[in-house]
This record gives sequence, C-alpha cells and structure tokens, in this order.
Amino acid sequence: MQNKFSLLILSIFLLAGSRSFSQSVSKYDANEAFAPFFYPAFGDEIRTASGIPGAKYWQNRADYKITATLDDVNNSLSGTVIITYKNNSPEKLPFLWLQLDQNIYSPQSRGVAVTAIEGGRWANRNFDGGYDIKSVTILEGSKEEKANYSISDTRMQILLDKAMKSNGDSIQIKIEYSFNIPQYGTDRMGRLQTRNGWVYEIAQWYPRMCVFDNVLGWNTLPYLGQGEFYLEYGNYDFSINTSAKQIVVASGELQNPQDVLTLEQIKKLAQAKESDKTVMIRSEEEVTDPSSRPAKDRITWKFKITNARDASWAASTAFVWDAAKMNLPSGKKSLAMSVYPVESARADGWKRSTEFAKGAIEGYSKQWFEYPYPCAVNVAGVVGGMEYPGIVFCSANASRFGLYGVTSHEFGHTWFPMIVGSNERKYAWMDEGFNTFINSVEEQDFNHGEFFDRTENRRSSAASIYRPESILTIPDVLTTADWGTDAYSKPGMGLNLLREDILGPEKFDRAFRYYISNWAYKHPTPYDFFHAMENSSGETLDWFWRGWFLNKWKIDQGVKDVEYVQGDPAKGSLITIENIEQLPMPVTIEVKEENGKVSRENLPVEIWQHGSVWKFRYPSTSKVTEVVIDPDKHLPDVNDSNNTWKAN
Repeated sequence: MQNKFSLLILSIFLLAGSRSFSQSVSKYDANEAFAPFFYPAFGDEIRTASGIPGAKYWQNRADYKITATLDDVNNSLSGTVIITYKNNSPEKLPFLWLQLDQNIYSPQSRGVAVTAIEGGRWANRNFDGGYDIKSVTILEGSKEEKANYSISDTRMQILLDKAMKSNGDSIQIKIEYSFNIPQYGTDRMGRLQTRNGWVYEIAQWYPRMCVFDNVLGWNTLPYLGQGEFYLEYGNYDFSINTSAKQIVVASGELQNPQDVLTLEQIKKLAQAKESDKTVMIRSEEEVTDPSSRPAKDRITWKFKITNARDASWAASTAFVWDAAKMNLPSGKKSLAMSVYPVESARADGWKRSTEFAKGAIEGYSKQWFEYPYPCAVNVAGVVGGMEYPGIVFCSANASRFGLYGVTSHEFGHTWFPMIVGSNERKYAWMDEGFNTFINSVEEQDFNHGEFFDRTENRRSSAASIYRPESILTIPDVLTTADWGTDAYSKPGMGLNLLREDILGPEKFDRAFRYYISNWAYKHPTPYDFFHAMENSSGETLDWFWRGWFLNKWKIDQGVKDVEYVQGDPAKGSLITIENIEQLPMPVTIEVKEENGKVSRENLPVEIWQHGSVWKFRYPSTSKVTEVVIDPDKHLPDVNDSNNTWKAN
C-alpha cells in the first residue's frame, strides 16, 4: 500500500513537472524579434526614410488613344491603339516592354503550361485565343515606320533605332490588333449568355506599357493568371464601335450621349445625377423594346478617363440600367450605375447594386481618400469579381450579402491599387489585403451595419491564418489554399491588429491616410508602406512587419502564475505572463478579484524585449480569482488553453 502511494505521488510529481516544463518551453527570441536591422537600404532622394516620395521621385507615363470594334456575331474585337509614352527616368531607354495579357489564352502560353490538369480559376478552359498583332509602328510626326519587335508569351519588346532620352523624352507607338473574346477569361473578363443576348466584360483589351521604375527597372513578369497587374498612369481616350442594339458602359465618362442614347435615357441620366435614390435608366420591360435603342445599324461610343492606370468596358443587348448620385466630401458629385440582365433583377439582388456601390464609395471617400472618377459602374456578368478604374465586374448570380460584399470589395480596389498603384504582380497583399481591411471597416457603417458580422472572432481563424507560406510570397507561387489567406485575410487581419490592438484607431487612421495621400497615383513598395506607417504613428513596428508579413510567426500568449506581495493579496499581486510563440504583441490582461472587482491592465510590446517571461505588479485589494490574457479574443492566438489562470 505504501509503495503504491509512493508511486502515485511520484507520478503526480513527474506529471506536474512535465506540464510545467512544456508550458515554459518557448520559441520566442527577443533578439530576433527586435533585431536592429530591418530595412534593406537607407532612404534616398527618390524614396525617403519618412515613407514619402522624395524630391527626385520620378515615374514614367503612358497615355492611350484607342479605337475598337466589337463583333457580336463572331465574338471578337479588333482595334488600334496609339500609346504616347514619356520617359521621366534619369536613364536612356534603348528598348521598351509592353504587356500582351490576351496571350494567356494562347494554347502555347506559359499560363496554359502551368495550369494543373484539373484546371482551376485561372484556366482558360480549352479556348484558342491570344492577340493577332497586325502591325507595330513608331510615329514621328507624319511619318510611320515599322518597329523592330519580338513577342515572348505575354510580353512584347520593341528595340528602338534611337534610345529614348532621359528626363522627359516621349515616343508614340501604334499597334493594330485583334483577338477572339473568351467565354471565360481567367475570371478577369469574358462573356455571359443570357436570354436577351451576350453580356461582354472586356478587359486587358489593348497592348499596355510595362512599368519602368527605380526598383526593378522594367517589370516584365509574365501574366499567368493569379498575379494581377502593375501599370503606369495616364489619360485614356477610347471609342467602341458596336451594333446599335448594344449598351456600353466603361471607365470614365461618356462623351457623346446624344449619339448613342435615346432622349428619354439622357433625361433619366440627368435625373439620376441629382438623386440619392436609384433612378431606372432602362427598365426590365424596355430591354426587349426596340425603341430603347437608336434606330441605327451601328454606333460609336466615346469615353474618357484621366490620370488612371487602365480602362475597361462592358457591352450587352440585355442590360437593365439604373443609376444614382454619389456625394463626395469635397462637395463634388459622381454617378453610381449598375447594368445587369433581367435574370439578375431581383429585389434582394442587383436591384440593390447601385445602393451598395453608392454606400461603399461614399464611405471609403469619407474615411480615406476621395473617389476620383466621374462614374462608378457595376456590371453583372460571368466574372465573379474584378476591378478596373471606374468599373467593376461582379457575378450575375450574386445577391444579398454576397452582392454587397463583392460590390464593396471590387469598388474598394479603387483605393488599392487604382489610386495607390502598388505592384499586384509581386505584392498581392498590398492590393487584396489592404482592400480586405477597408472592407471590414466600411461593413460596420453601411446601412447601420446591415451586413456586419458581430460574431467574428479572430482567434477562431488562428488555425487557418498561419499558412505554410508568408504574406510576401509572390502571388503566382501561392497555392490555391494559401491564396485566400496570404493575399486577403492575413494582411487584412494584420491591419486590423495594427488599428485595434497596436496603434489604436485614431493613430492608425491618420497614418494610413498619410500613406494613401503621399502615394496616390504613384508606385509604393512594401518598405515605403512600412516607413510611412512608422513615421506618422511615431511607433517602431519592425517587430510586427518582420513577424506578420515577412515571416510566418505565430502568436501564443499565456498566463503562467499569480503570487501575492508578502503573501498578502491586499498588498498587491505579482502576475507572470509568457510569450511562447515567435511573434510578440502588446498585452491586455483582465483580472477578477474575490471582492467582485474587475479591471484591466494594458502592457506595451516592449515588455517582451526582456525575454519570453514577464512579471508585473497588479494593485489587487483581495484574492485574485481569475486572470485572462486577451480577454476580448482579439488576437489569433494558437493556444487558448493557457490564456486563463484560475485560483484553486
């Protein structure tokens, strides 16, 4: 009996010792988390250490004049683009690079080669497409000379007889081209068959200049589908010739409504520009009414958009069309519009699209930076969700929260990357992640939080947020499973952590606006963002950038022990907490006492500069019954079991 009892005591002791040992083992290294060297280079006159463009910041420019014809019988497009390219760089340019994104639809493309057998979102589904380049010429005054060019997958290189001079030289390139319009265009463009005709969503529809910058020189990553776009800013003047039965909506503002609309439609558009309520421009009943279109064979729609990085459009005989005024902070007005087939015209669906667009854009404009375009068009079609300046494509099947969510998200891209022109081909998180964050803020405000999920718990997503790849992984390298996490939810959550748990909303919002306003219509890198946030907020955040964005560090904070000063709770308590995983964070502690008192202590992240364990004095007046770290469950903590200490 005595031997059995001794063995029992020994087992308990060993078990307790084992448990204590497992709790105290930490992956955390303060020297690594707070290492002194973070930025790869010092600031200079182009990109400053204060997070703003320097006195010698430069950026090249591309203006486009495009004429295109839509063949709605053969589902094809032909066009001519004249690009005026200006070299503001301090370097001579002996050659130019252009993007030919339609070439992803060629069976010989790299995009096809890297598509898995089972297909996927970016597969072109056995479509034989790509650009047919008819001619490439250089314009010099009245002269037009053939260019020396070569095409490699989704890129074109033009070798110049005379190098472009630095600091302001310009050149004009003329390209004649055509392509067949894919039915499914890698979820970026395409066409949807409806009972009243095709809905065409047309994007990546003209050869576009690659960006030349001081970071990589020419940015020539091929277009494979998942990595999006990096584009120069400029003005767009474009015209679309179509059958008169088509209605066309596009980036920017329609220049010739008298040529392409009926008098009644012009009148209703004028009403919509003064109305906060949605005005019907073309009703469901009018879709099949020939009088809702001009009595002509073919017409040409003309559009302009200025200081933009792209332009896109949509066309259909099937469009229902409505619109409403948007009120911007400066007092300017813009027009929200929606076009959709009658199949989508549901009270809980696309009939609310313009309301959703108006609410989201007005909210983002008030909170961050004013919407810059004269119109915002939401198009219902085959594309699940894709953004372009002044126009977005969303699923024709979307409704309720799904439609609100995709509408808010795609128009949120106006700010990232249309206004703040980051490199989507390399840094998807500066596009999708930042947008996911501003969506979550706006969702709380739209229609008194109609679609806001108040039950969201960041800790519940901890298991999925720490994927095998880091946020900084190039988009085309990410697996499908990692794409949603590392491009969208994890960077979005990172900004939420910064706003709610590290800087506070006031300080964060001021810093984020500082970043947006300084990099509007420019090309920031990740380090420009990091510098901007630190300089405006006054906080050194390299520990957070290093752990959350560059690495895959996890968060695990725990309460280790509670003692009393001189054994007397009335003299205060000594609470020991620990940081077990690699990423440190500020700490919120909630303490409950036997006398009913409940209070909180907030400790800065700097406590973890001293190591993985921290002991602090809490001014208790009675016995402590419970201590909880992160009581609101804000942090994506990977281990809940050590977050609460309870008195025996």
